[in-house]
Amino acid sequence: MLRLSLVGPGNVDFHFYELLGMPWQKYEKHITEIAKVLADKKIELVLAPDKGVSFDIAKKFKIAGGKKVVGAVPYDDKDFGIRHLHDYITSEIHGKKVFDEFINTKDWYRQNLTLTIYGDAVLYLGTSLGSIGELAFGFYLYKLFLGKKKGVKTQKLSKEIRAGKKFPLSVIVYKPFVKGKLSKEIESYIKSLKGRIYYVKNPDELKKVLRKFN
Repeated sequence: MLRLSLVGPGNVDFHFYELLGMPWQKYEKHITEIAKVLADKKIELVLAPDKGVSFDIAKKFKIAGGKKVVGAVPYDDKDFGIRHLHDYITSEIHGKKVFDEFINTKDWYRQNLTLTIYGDAVLYLGTSLGSIGELAFGFYLYKLFLGKKKGVKTQKLSKEIRAGKKFPLSVIVYKPFVKGKLSKEIESYIKSLKGRIYYVKNPDELKKVLRKFN
């Protein structure tokens, strides 16, 4: 079963309303339809259990009948802690738990580096400081897995890592949630690793792209 890493802004008000000028009703329509596509295609999701667009989609996903949501949580972190995640980790929607299982990413530094590689592909839901970092570092680690950095030999990898096991790690960019495209430099690095980049304008295009991963 295909697993997507959801990566996107945590501050919904700032990103969608202030930066993109997207009305609440339009945002709700997008995330509801995205979630339905993911549920209908029987996709698994992995994301950080925290506020933001990824969590909003995960809730809608469960309402739409989606089966499995995995939370990536830095349970052992001593610098920042995870108290602020508690309500999200334990959250329910219509009597169903949002998260079905969890991956312990150890600390926030490792969490930010590894979130994207717990999926077979990435669904990119907007550019923020955190989301662009997660995307870039995920592909950088993927580069190391492929042996593309001279002198670096990958040790035994966590069984939770999915990137590259079925096909090259790739990213689906949801266009209504970003201004423009990924930078030419980021695109070039991803393509140099044989990764694919898909820009989708709406949920119907997302559905078509997901068929390519079957």
